[in-house]
Amino acid sequence: MSLTLLATTHRVAPGLLTWKAWEALRSAARVRVRAGHPLLPYLRDAGIAPEEVAAPDARDLVAAARREDVVWVAAPEGDEALMREVGTLVLNDPLDVEVLHGSYDLPGARLLDLVAVMETLRRECPWDREQTHETLAPYLLEEAYEVLDTIESGDLGALREELGDVLLQVAFHSVVASERADETAFTVDDVAGGIVDKLVRRHPHVFADVSVSGADEVDANWEQIKAAERAAKSGDEASALDGVPMGQPALSLAAQLQRRARRMGAPGDLAPTANGALTSGNGSENGAGNGADAGSDLGVRLFALVQEAGEQGLDPEAELRAVSRVFRDRVRVWERRGRDA
Repeated sequence: MSLTLLATTHRVAPGLLTWKAWEALRSAARVRVRAGHPLLPYLRDAGIAPEEVAAPDARDLVAAARREDVVWVAAPEGDEALMREVGTLVLNDPLDVEVLHGSYDLPGARLLDLVAVMETLRRECPWDREQTHETLAPYLLEEAYEVLDTIESGDLGALREELGDVLLQVAFHSVVASERADETAFTVDDVAGGIVDKLVRRHPHVFADVSVSGADEVDANWEQIKAAERAAKSGDEASALDGVPMGQPALSLAAQLQRRARRMGAPGDLAPTANGALTSGNGSENGAGNGADAGSDLGVRLFALVQEAGEQGLDPEAELRAVSRVFRDRVRVWERRGRDA
């Protein structure tokens, strides 16, 4: 005689059980389940006649299992307290007890929990209910910078938590958007579906019959596909610079503009000089503008330094942050010396 405690996950649709779980259910003399369990209709469809109980009783369950094979179908969220009590009862009077997992979480299953929690917070938390895309925007920037900080400082132990904070922002914006009643509404599934479609479309060497010789060719194909997407969206007015967020920090803005310009083969002498002319001297032909348009001499020199970093394969934002961290540490040492004097 035996007792089988059948565990399932609520993150998988009820009825999707392993073959071993269905065998245990069909072969058991008695199957007991809590009233209202989501698996009940599927058990009946399979010809199994479960006994419904209002609440599980460990002593009664163990006593029944000493007479015949019994399967207890645990609640989707688990029956940890019941299992602990069963373990205590059979400790001195042994019984064959097996915990059988009838379904398992798939990779990414906890994302379903995040969506459910976010929807609950949006309904029941006064602060969460008040938030909009605009009020949430600063948090998205802050969380992204915190991720960057953990990577650059080598604190990989904190990276998981910081990435979770960024993921929360994605879920939050998605649940806000899902509440709209017009064509701008979307859900987190739409967000995920959109990025999946984009990744498949931009990786034909993985998901189609395109062959590549290496990473450089992958990058070239990526740019060609993006250019075709921009042309389909904007027509003749499409530019490789479309979509560059002008509100980002100035160093990263200059780096992104220069990076895109290099990728489309733009000449490297388009950067303005202090007097507003192009370095090639043909400003009128390329619409360079006058000196006021070019900005200050300091701005021109900063732009040139960003260009120099790009030519060396360096990220000017990261380089400046690295030097800034050294400066921070030296100032702190100086402060400590002053306090200890």
